[in-house]
Amino acid sequence: MMKKLSESKGILIIMLIAVCQLLITYCSKPLYPDSSFHNIKSHSEKKMLKDFMAAGTEKAINTHNTRADDIINTAKKYLGVPHCMGGTTRKCMDCSGLLVTVFARYRIRLPHNSEEQARYGKIITGMDKLRKGDLVFFIRSYETDNFITHSGICIGNNKFIHTSTKNGVTITSLSDPYWNEKFIFGTRLSD
Repeated sequence: MMKKLSESKGILIIMLIAVCQLLITYCSKPLYPDSSFHNIKSHSEKKMLKDFMAAGTEKAINTHNTRADDIINTAKKYLGVPHCMGGTTRKCMDCSGLLVTVFARYRIRLPHNSEEQARYGKIITGMDKLRKGDLVFFIRSYETDNFITHSGICIGNNKFIHTSTKNGVTITSLSDPYWNEKFIFGTRLSD
């Protein structure tokens, strides 16, 4: 009887070790492999991306079936509004302020911070997969400790609307060399 109990304990321990090894292997795989983020240039940026992803992404948001065209048309009403840090009005606004202001019109609350906005929705790693209404995010657009430094809204035809420091609220091509080199991913708030 003791021999069978000892054998059972041994088998149970072996099974637990195997399960633990499987969990370690599965859980150690990155959710979003670095290779899909083509603009990560340095070890420190890889670490920032890892830390960003570990902090949590894909927060749910209720878009109330808001159409992408409605959001884009609302954003276009702000074309030409000058840039100012922290702004959310027609007097002046920053990039995350544009998103806050536009989405608030549809009772969708986003934080007033590009890095925090990037935590909402499903991550889209390739520019070629972006759809109208997706949020777009960029790195290295100015000196800061934040990983994500700029945000905008994809309007289709490889363009996005955003607030630039030079031109205020404007429409720019995602192929523009400056922005293309800094694009990190988009997010889709609804399917």
